[in-house]
Amino acid sequence: MRTLFLNPPSFEGFDGGASSRWPASREIESYWYPVWLCYPAGMLPDSKVVDAPPHKISIEQTVAMAGEFELLVLFTSTPGFHVDVRIAEMMKDTNPKLKVAFVGPPVTVEPEKCLRASSAIDFVVRREFDHQIVDFAKGKPLAEIPGASYLDNGLVRHNPDGPVIENLDELPWVTKVYKRDLDFRRYNVPFLKNPFISLYSSRGCPAMCTFCLWPQTHSGHRWRLRSAADMANEVSWALQNFDGLKEVFFDDDTFNYQKKRTIELCQKLGPLGFTWSCTSRVTTDYDTLKAMKDAGARLMIVGYETGDAQILKNIKKGATLDMARRFTENAHKLGLTIHGDFIVGLPGETRESIRRTVDFAKELDCETIQVSIAHPYPGTEFYDWAKQNKLITIDSMTDDQGHQLPNIVYPGLDRAELVDWVERFYGEYYFRPRAVWRVVRNAIFDSGDRRRLYKEAREYLALRSKRKQFVRDQRQRKEAQAAAGD
Repeated sequence: MRTLFLNPPSFEGFDGGASSRWPASREIESYWYPVWLCYPAGMLPDSKVVDAPPHKISIEQTVAMAGEFELLVLFTSTPGFHVDVRIAEMMKDTNPKLKVAFVGPPVTVEPEKCLRASSAIDFVVRREFDHQIVDFAKGKPLAEIPGASYLDNGLVRHNPDGPVIENLDELPWVTKVYKRDLDFRRYNVPFLKNPFISLYSSRGCPAMCTFCLWPQTHSGHRWRLRSAADMANEVSWALQNFDGLKEVFFDDDTFNYQKKRTIELCQKLGPLGFTWSCTSRVTTDYDTLKAMKDAGARLMIVGYETGDAQILKNIKKGATLDMARRFTENAHKLGLTIHGDFIVGLPGETRESIRRTVDFAKELDCETIQVSIAHPYPGTEFYDWAKQNKLITIDSMTDDQGHQLPNIVYPGLDRAELVDWVERFYGEYYFRPRAVWRVVRNAIFDSGDRRRLYKEAREYLALRSKRKQFVRDQRQRKEAQAAAGD
């Protein structure tokens, strides 16, 4: 079956599916590669991957493709699901013979709800879907596809789960699919050198963070590794085939989870002489960081999450504040750059704990940060906890443009205040003299950075204005309700 693998158009600038770790529109326009879709696409030579958001492909243009294919595989997300369903319906109307499969975290957690959302969805595949989609496209009956859920005469059938893929070296190189179907210059992330490519060296994450979407709903906690030789060979191929490539990003759940494994990779990657970045945990020691730096590592994305010791325990982070301090000191001593991720609204959050987090972030002084609003996604331990404690609201987790909004409240900490804290966090962090000088210095000495920073500043200020308006609207509504109650 001629197969279309689709990361569909959605909100303007929305990159909420096909490997996005935090499904939402970003403060600054960012696009991640549809890595998960590219694995099965690499096993079907006559397939095509369409990543609509970064390539600015409209809904109308996407729907017009329906007649060219027999199978549509659409990667969906919780915030974008309703838009994705509408696109699937439009494509099915255009080509009634088109078979439609949905994949992604929502269909793993609530397969029946997703199936019954629209008659356009023929089946879903829970969790990993690589071989299942390929087998179906090659003619295997749906009843024999592991992990598939589908409607049969009004009844939902859930096929038993299949085993996870253990030998990742058997999978195709996603970079060859990028070269075939995607324009790598369309992908940008503010803190990475652009253009970049991203790929995985592993699947799964042994860490037990209660809020993290991917291990709990898609890739699992079983840590499976590609060989260092296979990784080096793919990177070498990419360096030869993407002219102008400036950086490779290893988009694993946690790239350097194990010291021995990381050093083995560095020994293979170092001789290639390229710049790379990765995800990291604060449990990584100095020797491992040094091996990474010596092998060409430039930047790490680090999930600090919070500056409150109790909240770290609440979310089962498996790290301490002292570990974070020591890790950051070591990384900076070696000349590594850090993009720090922080979250407002995790279990146990109060005004005082948020203040501790803001102060902790300033103490660490990472080169760049991202501040997110905690979202209890269905299928996570965080969601179950929030639901049990009646903290989840009925409000949408995004606004009409896909930007994050809280769907959780705490006693004395409502939606407006959570959004307000995000803005205060950014403001306090980036308007410090040291942080301002970093930005100005980069703009002075790098004309490319100067243009990029100007664009990012405009985007951020526009979103900041929207958030401030949201806070005002929420507070006015609360005051009106209070007055009505009087």
